[in-house]
Amino acid sequence: MEIERKYLVDIQRWETLPKPKPIKIVQGYLTTNPEKTIRVRIKGEKAFLTIKGQVQGIAREEIEFEIPVGKAYELIQRFCGAVIEKNRYLINHDGKTWEVDVFEGNNMGLILAELELQTEDEKFTLPHWVTQEVTHDFHYYNSYLSENPYANWKNT
Repeated sequence: MEIERKYLVDIQRWETLPKPKPIKIVQGYLTTNPEKTIRVRIKGEKAFLTIKGQVQGIAREEIEFEIPVGKAYELIQRFCGAVIEKNRYLINHDGKTWEVDVFEGNNMGLILAELELQTEDEKFTLPHWVTQEVTHDFHYYNSYLSENPYANWKNT
């Protein structure tokens, strides 16, 4: 079960932070059906196939397993439409690791911070660089962004 909260990031505050080296992520979707999303992701030197169930609250079922990187590239090229590219930064704040995704390509200008939780009611503190919570806004799901890039809707 994946339980996570998602937030927009204040770009000006983000730019002033010291950051670790990012992890390059390239991912495509075999299906973006809201009931089951199937993703192929190349993350650094590894690749994964991930199946996610329908969102219920801030949780959803997730099954993920590693696949060969070459096979991931093949799946993305042959079976995925638009590809998401981003750099992921792992930022520690108050005992929690935040995953901050700085998007590239057609989603450039978008920065999202995610925090995975053990329970839906787990308490945590927000870093000063996060702004609005977008956990329940499907526009910020990577599967949606793959078909409806941020560049197409950020100014509407």
